[in-house]
Amino acid sequence: MNNCIFCKIVNKEIPSNYIYEDDDMIIIKDINPIAKKHFLAIPKLHFSDVVSMSEDNAKTIGKMLKKIGAIADSLLELEKGFRIVMNKGEHGCQSIFHLHLHILGGEQLSPHFN
Repeated sequence: MNNCIFCKIVNKEIPSNYIYEDDDMIIIKDINPIAKKHFLAIPKLHFSDVVSMSEDNAKTIGKMLKKIGAIADSLLELEKGFRIVMNKGEHGCQSIFHLHLHILGGEQLSPHFN
């Protein structure tokens, strides 16, 4: 996806400070945070959303979730907890159509999602 900003970040065409990288994903800070700590976990493979992903993409997301859990306390400093959000489509407020996970924390989050 030549015009996908997340593909360009993954391919290092656009500089970004990676918090974490492995074979499946990168984690970066969100440039428009909505929580004290707001990271984006972005799969290296491009697929637009949770509905369009293949079985292999779903396995990648599973590995990403497992890794986020493993590094949340030490690397992301989210020892008191965090929220993971995945948006889909216009009504789900998806603005970049490359599936990604928002990792929110660093403070007491509202129990409401608005």
